[in-house]
Amino acid sequence: MQSQATYNYKVVRQFAVMTVIWGIVGMTVGVFIAAQLVWPELNVVEYLSYGRLRPLHTNAVIFAFGGCALFATSYYCVQRTSHVTLFAPALAAFTFWGWQVVIVLAALSLPLGFTQAKEYAELEWPIDILITLVWVSYAVVFFGTLVKRTVSHIYVANWFFGGFILTVAVLHLVNSAAIPVFAEGMLSPKSYSAYAGVQDAMIQWWYGHNAVGFFLTAGFLGMMYYFVPKQAGRPVYSYRLSVVHFWALIFTYMWAGPHHLHYTALPDWTQSVGMVFSLILLAPSWGGMINGIMTLSGAWHKLRDDPILKFMITSLSFYGMSTFEGPMMGIKTVNALSHYTDWTVGHVHSGALGWVAMISIGCIYYLLPRLFGKAEMASKKLIEVHFWIATIGIVLYIASMWIAGVMQGLMWRATNVDGTLTYSFVESVKATYPFWTIRLLGGVLFLSGMFIMAFNMFKTIAGGKSVNAPVLAAAGAH
Repeated sequence: MQSQATYNYKVVRQFAVMTVIWGIVGMTVGVFIAAQLVWPELNVVEYLSYGRLRPLHTNAVIFAFGGCALFATSYYCVQRTSHVTLFAPALAAFTFWGWQVVIVLAALSLPLGFTQAKEYAELEWPIDILITLVWVSYAVVFFGTLVKRTVSHIYVANWFFGGFILTVAVLHLVNSAAIPVFAEGMLSPKSYSAYAGVQDAMIQWWYGHNAVGFFLTAGFLGMMYYFVPKQAGRPVYSYRLSVVHFWALIFTYMWAGPHHLHYTALPDWTQSVGMVFSLILLAPSWGGMINGIMTLSGAWHKLRDDPILKFMITSLSFYGMSTFEGPMMGIKTVNALSHYTDWTVGHVHSGALGWVAMISIGCIYYLLPRLFGKAEMASKKLIEVHFWIATIGIVLYIASMWIAGVMQGLMWRATNVDGTLTYSFVESVKATYPFWTIRLLGGVLFLSGMFIMAFNMFKTIAGGKSVNAPVLAAAGAH
């Protein structure tokens, strides 16, 4: 008798565990550089200076923590909703190990100063090629699984995951376009950027904002559309709205990048196009947020006792807040106050911690017991503690940065009667110190929550065993 086919949970398990580990690594670096702003004497050696570690922090949190969460959830979702095991399992395994190598290479090269400065780069384009190979493999596995599905319908979460995979591929290829320097030999790791001047700035923020729009929004909305209904035990509030949400979001996001370049050499009309599309973005963003939250219709009572659902619904609240704040900050007159200030840092982290991290944490808590043959996590109480510590940390972080940012903007534009500046830049830095300290406290709290999650995860793994669930028949539940 032929054994029943099983879902490929091995690669999902690997990515899920590494999500938590890389989260701790990335957020530890974040807490350290926050401390360096409060105590500059912590900039002891050049390799651990703020300038070297800040890009390491953003790469580790976005691409290591967030990336592993996206791999884990998309591989799980596409199998369960397609009723087939992953296409090309060897390629799926390559995406895991290849992605970990990319992360380690970035973690080594950035502190050493090998950054992708746009004019001249060392050691970066070979890493870019490896990223491309991993990402193409990811696309082959994901879309190959969709092609061999045994159900006719492609569930909406897979539309978001698919849109994110394709768009990030285009963003990476265009933004990383470089001309290798072969004068020093065919294997020289040096290169020059393919762009210059204001065109380079436009390409950079087309990439930058769409990395937010697709890597940090569309991908995580894929998580939301699968895992929120599953955890709530309710269908998506409006499936029609979810499809409208997808098409409106992916079309509009593509045009919003110029709002990062207000009052620069970028043509004024281009800045205005970016501002207008940023304002339009509010509609599809809030449509998705409302759709997610309203999925709890008839199940609101579950929020009292389900800390995983608390993570998911709170993340949607932060998604709604961040996607209101973003378009507002894209308005030229508001941007004149907010740009270059810590208000931007607060906005970024309301999205990164409140939306991306909270939905990821909720989804990983959902996955871990199922991947290791357990009914639930080892300690439900610790999930509850994690939720409250993380939420308080986010609020401290964002509120302190909002206040600091508005204060900085007002101090920089304040003038005396004779037209001279009222405050020097150093005075604005000095005035910001108390808020940097509060931000550091918020970061420490959020990081503490990740350590609690890691403890809970390893307790769950220790008491369980790796399992691969049988593939469901086409008519079965997901």
